[in-house]
Amino acid sequence: MEMNYKTLMRQGLWDNNTVLVQGLALCQSLAVTTSATNGLGMGLATLVVLVGTNVIISLVRDIVTPEVRIPVFILLIAATVTVVDMSINAFLHDLYKVLGLFIPLIVTNCFILGRAEAFASRHPVNLAALDGLMMGLGFVIVLVVLGAIREIIGSGTLFANASLLLGDAFGFMELTLIQDYRGYLIMILPPGGFLVMGFLMAGKQVLDQRAQQKAKAQVTEQPLLDMRTA
Repeated sequence: MEMNYKTLMRQGLWDNNTVLVQGLALCQSLAVTTSATNGLGMGLATLVVLVGTNVIISLVRDIVTPEVRIPVFILLIAATVTVVDMSINAFLHDLYKVLGLFIPLIVTNCFILGRAEAFASRHPVNLAALDGLMMGLGFVIVLVVLGAIREIIGSGTLFANASLLLGDAFGFMELTLIQDYRGYLIMILPPGGFLVMGFLMAGKQVLDQRAQQKAKAQVTEQPLLDMRTA
């Protein structure tokens, strides 16, 4: 099927969203999203890895033989994750301490290898880069929304400690939405992550069903309008 930029953007952000549709990367999504800041940091790290590996694999796709492509892809992903891991440790050490082991575990993230095998190895660099960017942005959005909901209900704040974890430039993002809020601890704990994720997945299904019903109604009404205007 011929791919275009608009299709890739919609696939990555909505129709084929890594978490909400494919159900991949749930370990990272649920483990690190105790706050919107953590979700943003993890999402951006994964985004950089995804775009980088897609570009590299697209560049070498013609010289890697089919017999060794999977080991080569894993090595390239591991090398990219190592660079990102060391960079975060050097420049955003506080965020590195929070995310901890989950950054190296990006190597085992099946959706990164899946995009490398299913898309980057079969398309030119520009499409591979866009696919990685859109898939990564879809992942970032889900992590930030998931973390924001858990943080607001759990502690009444939004993007807490953003300046400490991401740098002073992000200090404007720190908000206290509810003063003297006791919070609900369960939202910060793993059960809260599963609960919010379930509502997000259900919400997407509802929106998709409404969009399909609206499209069917327009298709049904169009012949009637044509007959009236004829």
